[in-house]
Amino acid sequence: DSGRLVIATTHTQARYALPNVVQKFIAQHPKVRLSMHQGSPTQIAEWTVKGEADVAIATEALDQYPQLVMLPCYQWGHSVVAPEGHPLLAEKTISLTSLARWPLITYDPAFAGRSLINKAFERAGLAPNIVLAAIDADVIKTYVSLGLGLGIIASMAYDATRDLGLQARNIAPLFGLNTTRIGLRRGTYIRQYEYDFIKLFASQLSKKAVDMAMAGVGNQDEYQL
Repeated sequence: DSGRLVIATTHTQARYALPNVVQKFIAQHPKVRLSMHQGSPTQIAEWTVKGEADVAIATEALDQYPQLVMLPCYQWGHSVVAPEGHPLLAEKTISLTSLARWPLITYDPAFAGRSLINKAFERAGLAPNIVLAAIDADVIKTYVSLGLGLGIIASMAYDATRDLGLQARNIAPLFGLNTTRIGLRRGTYIRQYEYDFIKLFASQLSKKAVDMAMAGVGNQDEYQL
């Protein structure tokens, strides 16, 4: 019931997806020292491969590391954020063409589903005017508030009660859904409190599902989304 658990994740996950999970975990395991390292998806994967982190949580890059066992957790889409009263918000249907007419602020190419954004514009034969790329949604929203452009962020990163002066529209159909995954290093011993953390983050990932994935056997439908 004691030990250390190191979570490696991105700013978006740490800021918007993990707070409730961490709060519940600490209440359940007060003797476990929980640490969180934030970095790029590539850094997160490498920390976990090297044993410097126990659990990797990210949307991009984890599937590029065969040393990691991948467990899908949940899916999410993007929203566009704009200052209140922006002409785009009055459009009945927002399209890639309408987005391409405006300067855009979105994630750095390594983060938060940016690859899907790029591919969608490429398929449509459009060249978006991305004036600023950042590693987290808070920075993106700050510059949207200053009038530098429209923001494309993870939908979970918009909160109408906190993001005063900004409005958001769901544009997930334009870019498709992203899957956030947990990565675990192959061959490692998983402690009970680690199973508990995974279950808190993704309720479908039972101990049995995690063990099946780590062993590479069994019916994958039991642990895939």
